Amino acid sequence: MKRSRINEIITESNDMMRSFGFVLPPWAYWTPEEFKARSGEAAAVIAARNGWDITDYGDGDFDKMGLFLFTLRNGRLADLKRGGGMCYAEKLLISKQDQLSPMHTHVIKAEDIINRGGATLVVELFGSDSDGGFDETAGGTVFCDGLRRDYGPGEKLRLKPGESVTLMPGDWHAFWGDGGDVLIGEVSTVNDDETDNIFRDPIGRFAEIEEDEAPKHLLVSDYRTWLV
Repeated sequence: MKRSRINEIITESNDMMRSFGFVLPPWAYWTPEEFKARSGEAAAVIAARNGWDITDYGDGDFDKMGLFLFTLRNGRLADLKRGGGMCYAEKLLISKQDQLSPMHTHVIKAEDIINRGGATLVVELFGSDSDGGFDETAGGTVFCDGLRRDYGPGEKLRLKPGESVTLMPGDWHAFWGDGGDVLIGEVSTVNDDETDNIFRDPIGRFAEIEEDEAPKHLLVSDYRTWLV
């Protein structure tokens, strides 16, 4: 992805979040230079990989297959392993109309996916085989707004604003906006985007960036190269 396009998406996404009353923390708007100057103060933000995250999954066509994310808070895997402490994470996502977030599951993370506003969010579901792999013949059980719902292979949930689904490890899922763009909330256990996204097809989690202009704000994938 070109950095210029990433900068545009940041501006567009910030406008959409604010239109639904969501305002990001002040450090979200630091320039790259300010982030670097205050990296010691922001060490916990950096370590948790909180912040802007824009991906085309390496496909090169963001509007067709991609996702906007902002990680607001993220716990510590060590706390999760010992069973106490900061074991949770929270994100805001934007799924554009007909923009696919491709089929995947998680090994550790359980998550609530919440339609926070906009159009209808479609979530396509499959179950797992005995080894946790994708199984096109398997269904499963999820909870929608706390109510049990059994699903068949390939069943599509249609979540309107205010509705949600709880996904457990082994619930394979893809999603997209139907009829317009959707603001999504994600509340989950500790999130590790580098190792805990298991995709059905061999794709990348993070975009490759062409630096055609300076970044407006740093992405979480920029931290290792900019904040050294």
